[in-house]
Amino acid sequence: MRLRAVMTGGITAVQLTVLAALGATAPATADPGLIGCGQWAKTTVASGYGSLENLAFDGRGGLLLSEISLSGSGGALQRLTAEGARSTVADIEAPGGIVVSGATAFVNSGNTANSGLSGLADGSIQAVDLSTGAVRPVATGLTMPNGLAQLPDGGFVVSRDMGADTTLTRVLPDGSMQRPAPGLTSTNGLAYDPERRKLFVSTTFDATSTLAVFDVDDLSAEPQRITIPGPGPMNAADDLTVGPDGAVYVALNVLGQVVRVDPDTARTCVVANGLPFTTSVRFGSGPGWDVHSLYATSFLGTVTRLTP
Repeated sequence: MRLRAVMTGGITAVQLTVLAALGATAPATADPGLIGCGQWAKTTVASGYGSLENLAFDGRGGLLLSEISLSGSGGALQRLTAEGARSTVADIEAPGGIVVSGATAFVNSGNTANSGLSGLADGSIQAVDLSTGAVRPVATGLTMPNGLAQLPDGGFVVSRDMGADTTLTRVLPDGSMQRPAPGLTSTNGLAYDPERRKLFVSTTFDATSTLAVFDVDDLSAEPQRITIPGPGPMNAADDLTVGPDGAVYVALNVLGQVVRVDPDTARTCVVANGLPFTTSVRFGSGPGWDVHSLYATSFLGTVTRLTP
């Protein structure tokens, strides 16, 4: 089994009302252009959380969750064990994407629609010590940092899907920032695949849902673009992850689906339906979590296990 480092992002919870209105007219089944594949079994792992934006496994038996309020204020990095024990790791204002590296979780903060629409650079990347809960800033001056990926040089890429400038921002190890992909808009989910040295990016509110594939050694080059069938806003492509099979799994928030995309052939299929406002997906990792199952979060405060 190939080992992969993956990080993702999601739609902000304050967009839930807008998405609900869109979802009222969204198709109930997949676009007929999708190539069918077997449906994965669904099991509820947890419920009763606030709006869940993102997830990551800490390698110590815990599932980390970005929990935010529908108002977009407040929030926390939560931890759930496979046995169901819950705890708060740290308070994080409007948390977004999570990357775990050793004993540290890097978490986006300030992922609010208000910041995106107003162009407020009040977002940051925070480093959380998983042993003590201590929090320190790694980068500041970001606008609505949503998805998060860590690159081989130790720097980061963040996404933004709302406002006037919705492309990627690269944070270099020295703290300086670049805008490597000006042609890509409404960016959201991020996943770095170390085996291919590729960065995968989803788009949310564009007319067409796109999975962009970048060569991490040249992020300024035009990416490969794979179209996910169906109207972009009705799909509302959110977080994504790279599986052990090399495929990319994308949460379609409004459509309530998880789709599998083969980046080599661009073939797409649906692996799960009936997941309203699903925000993020990740394969299990660490004690107690099934490495063959996907775990999905939602704005409705649920964690669902998807098993082939």
